[in-house]
Amino acid sequence: MPPRKQATSPAAAPASASTSSSGVPGSSSSFNAPAARPSSSGQSSKTAIHGTDAQAIAAGMYRNYLAKTDQRTKLLDAFMAFLVVVGALQFVYCVIGGNFPFNAFLSGFSATVGQFVLTASLRIQTNPENKSDFGSISHERAFADYIFGSVILHFFCVNFIN
Repeated sequence: MPPRKQATSPAAAPASASTSSSGVPGSSSSFNAPAARPSSSGQSSKTAIHGTDAQAIAAGMYRNYLAKTDQRTKLLDAFMAFLVVVGALQFVYCVIGGNFPFNAFLSGFSATVGQFVLTASLRIQTNPENKSDFGSISHERAFADYIFGSVILHFFCVNFIN
């Protein structure tokens, strides 16, 4: 028969050798390690530090975007943001105002989503950072493909309305 372990009180056990309720050394549990819990004032300052870090990261990303992004790419990004707003407004109107001509809603929303996808494809193909992936495709060819796809997309959307 294996020898029995001696039970120690949580106050007598050192803080570095915490055990879980299963008796496994090194694994900590929130139930038997009250000394490992941060105080309420320490936790709020830790959250504030993380919030400041997130703000600094977002501000750095925005500054980097403004400094290093081509003007043509920024224009495409603005158009994509416009498409997201239009799609969201169409969806909210369908939920609040009703969807009586459901074909009209589907056609408009599909046109918005399809145009977003086509614009994202154009952005990827014309981004100077992706020149190695799309070296054989000129900017004019990518734009011509975009216009051709947009015409076909809107032709189907208009015909879907009835």
